[in-house]
Amino acid sequence: MAASDPETAQRQIDEIDALSSIYGDDWCVVDEDERIFCIKISDCLEQPKWTLCLQVILPSEYPAAAPPIYQLNAPWLRGHDYMELANSLEEIYVKNLGECILYLWVEKIREVLIEKSQSSDAGPNVEKITEEIDEGNEDDYSLEYQPVQEDTIKTLNFVISESQEDEELPPVNHGNPISDRRSTFQAHLAPVVSPKQVKMVLAKLHENKKIASATHNIYAYRIYCEDKQTYLQDCEDDGETAAGGRLLHLMQILNVRNVLVVVSRWYGGIRLGPDRFKHINNCARNILVEYSYTSSAEESSKQLENTTRT
Repeated sequence: MAASDPETAQRQIDEIDALSSIYGDDWCVVDEDERIFCIKISDCLEQPKWTLCLQVILPSEYPAAAPPIYQLNAPWLRGHDYMELANSLEEIYVKNLGECILYLWVEKIREVLIEKSQSSDAGPNVEKITEEIDEGNEDDYSLEYQPVQEDTIKTLNFVISESQEDEELPPVNHGNPISDRRSTFQAHLAPVVSPKQVKMVLAKLHENKKIASATHNIYAYRIYCEDKQTYLQDCEDDGETAAGGRLLHLMQILNVRNVLVVVSRWYGGIRLGPDRFKHINNCARNILVEYSYTSSAEESSKQLENTTRT
C-alpha cells in the first residue's frame, strides 16, 4: 500500500525501522504490502502473566492526516478493560495529531499490563472469545455442521507411553493464505501418528511469532489406531466458536487420517460472518489436497455437497 506522498512514506518507513530495532523479535510484519504489523507486549515479568498483541494497519495518510487502524488481541481483554484501553490510545492520538504514535501506544499498553500484574497475584482469565458476532445467518454456510459426539473424541490430556517418548517432530507444511476484508487465513499441516506429535507440532508452530500472534489458531487432528480400529481425534476453537468442530467435521467427511491441520486467522477488524468458516475450511481442504490426503478440490467439493444433501 503506497503512502500518499514521499514525506509521509518516509516517516512510516523510519517509524517501522525504529520500532523493529527497539522491540526486536516482539515486532512482526504480517503483510508489508498492506502495511499490517503486530507487536507482542507484556508486563515485563521474567515469566509474563499479562500479555497483549497490538495489530496495526497504517493508512497511506498516516501519520500526517489519519490514525493507525488497530486491533487489540488478548484472551482476557473485553468489556470495560477494552473500552478503557481503547480510549487511552485514542486520547494519545488526539494529543499528538500529525505525529508518529505507535511507540507511545505500545508503552501505554505496557504500562497498563504492568499495573495489572502489580495489582493482582493471579493472571488473567485466558478463555478466548471470537471477534465475530453471528446474527442468525449460519445457514449461508455450505457445510452442515454437526457437533462432534463426546464419546468419539480423545483429548490431549493423556499419559505418554514409553514407546512415544523418543518420537521426532514431524515435518510441518504451510498452505497458501486466503485474504478477505483485511482478515487473513492460512493453514498448516503435519503428519501425526500420536497425540505427543500433535503437541510437538503445536509447540513448534507457536515458536513462529507471526503464528503465535494470530487472533485464532484453530486445529483438528485424526489418528487411526490400527490395533483398535478406531480414531483418536480432537479439535480446538481457540476462541472462534465452533470452528474447531467444523474443521474436524470436514476431516471426517474427507476421511483423512494421521494428520493435524491448524488454521491461523489474523482478524483485520471487519466482521466476515459465516464467510470466515468457508475460508477456514477452504484453507484446510486446499492443503489436504496439496499434500495428497484427499482427492482433488473439485472431487472433495462434491463429497461435501453430497454430505450436505443427506
